[in-house]
Amino acid sequence: MKNLIYDETNTRLKQAQVNLTQWLETAPEEKRKSCLGPEDPACVEEHLHVIDNTLESIHDGTYGICKICHEAIETQLLQMDYTSAVCLGHFTDEELRQLESELEMSQVIQRGLLPKKIPAISGLNISAFSRPAQIVGGDYFDFVDFKDGSHGIAIADVSGHGVSAGMFMSSLQTAFHTLVPESDSPLTTLERINRLYIHNINFTTFVTIFLGKYDPDTQILTYANAGHSSAYLYRRNTGEEIWLKPTGPAIGLVERFSVHKAEVKLQPGDVFILYTDGITEAANPDGVLWGEDQLANLIRQNAGVSAEQMIQVVLKTLGEYTQGAPQADDVTLLISKVS
Repeated sequence: MKNLIYDETNTRLKQAQVNLTQWLETAPEEKRKSCLGPEDPACVEEHLHVIDNTLESIHDGTYGICKICHEAIETQLLQMDYTSAVCLGHFTDEELRQLESELEMSQVIQRGLLPKKIPAISGLNISAFSRPAQIVGGDYFDFVDFKDGSHGIAIADVSGHGVSAGMFMSSLQTAFHTLVPESDSPLTTLERINRLYIHNINFTTFVTIFLGKYDPDTQILTYANAGHSSAYLYRRNTGEEIWLKPTGPAIGLVERFSVHKAEVKLQPGDVFILYTDGITEAANPDGVLWGEDQLANLIRQNAGVSAEQMIQVVLKTLGEYTQGAPQADDVTLLISKVS
């Protein structure tokens, strides 16, 4: 059994190594900056170094051996965190309680997809659209209430698309539906999700996430943006534009995850946009990307119509821009209008 786990870990970590290395070498500079937020690319190199060290330990036969008693580390522990260096017998009571919670959460995450719906949120007119590039997509959006009753709004984009990306998103949705109702903070939710995924051998890529918490009474949106495309806020009454940029790196991208929260007060007349890069990186026949500025311009020009009508305008304009070319990436768009 142990040899099977080691072989599986070796295979998955090599795939993760290839995925991250290719991303570093081929992703455009602006894309790297967005996914990393305020972090430096050296953080990804640090994560790759941890993967390299684990692969080396598998090769030399030291992987999965407790550094204290030199006995084999439990298989379930290694599957959840391939960097585990001590067996359960050397955990403190507090560490064991934390591990039990994380193991239960890992099992929950694997159980599959929960249904999503657009809720009725006081003061907001919300509409959403999502279309995968393949049969199964890697985009995700959802609405889940926090512990204090505030409304959670999430959008995410896994690196890559297709069946593997869709499986990742299925587990991510389950994680959101389990973790958000137990939390009062987008920040702590993303930190916990990163802990669950960063060293889990079942996940060999990374995912960008914007998670917001909206209180209708105060109209304050508190958010954490883990490497996701900048959200766009247009204040129709004043003409002000605000880009809610990444406040930290993507989930599973760097070894030491650090993200901070921010907040913005929504006002009557505001239009708030969340989207994945399948929108802004759609290209015309000459290979020119549509871009954030084009999206923002279109929103400003149509800020008077409903959220649903605005989505239809965006999709129609995008189709005209790409001249009917096959969709290259998953497309997801959420528009909220404040009354």
